[in-house]
Amino acid sequence: MIYYAEDDAGIRELVVYTLQSTGFQALGVPDGPSLWKAIDREMPKLILLDIMLPGEDGVSILKRLRSSPALRHIPVIMATAKGAEYDKVIGLDMGADDYLTKPFGMMEMVSRIKAVLRRVESGDEKILAVGTLRLDAVRHEVTANTKPVILTIKEFTLLQTLMERPGQVFTRDQLLSDIWGYDFDGETRTVDVHIRTLRQKMGECGEMIETVRGMGYRLGERL
Repeated sequence: MIYYAEDDAGIRELVVYTLQSTGFQALGVPDGPSLWKAIDREMPKLILLDIMLPGEDGVSILKRLRSSPALRHIPVIMATAKGAEYDKVIGLDMGADDYLTKPFGMMEMVSRIKAVLRRVESGDEKILAVGTLRLDAVRHEVTANTKPVILTIKEFTLLQTLMERPGQVFTRDQLLSDIWGYDFDGETRTVDVHIRTLRQKMGECGEMIETVRGMGYRLGERL
């Protein structure tokens, strides 16, 4: 089930119709309270979330989702009519998995949804350990110096990518392509924002993520 939170009835009906026509179960809701009621009834596979909602806006809803242990795993794609870098970065920084700038094409939307679901559902069944940093891809758990680290889906995927090949330098463009699945029109600050958040959440282990000047980032094998 995919939920689409959008207060414009015409857009909402078109998106839901398109999703249902392409094989998805979908439900449209006009606001935050309706979305929370729907989640209580059935856990969605993904939420398409408009930023400009009446009452509780999309950013506030995303914050609540990511702060809930029971709901933070749900993939979220943000939709905004503004197209401003601020809206894109703040959504991604708070844990959104992708964004769409309105007006967006229906086939582009379907493609983005499928890409996010593929990334979420293709997690490798393995445990990675580098120094005192440990990542369980099945349980979606990370510990740093034996302390649990709570990460969003994007942060988790970014750390997993670095841990799978410790010592390898990843360029910002490479990380954008591998993790977000497409080019963010050169907006490589998206990667920098997520790296900074990762380092903060990991405490002392955050020092293991090294900046390689003029190139990108790598995970050192020890502190």
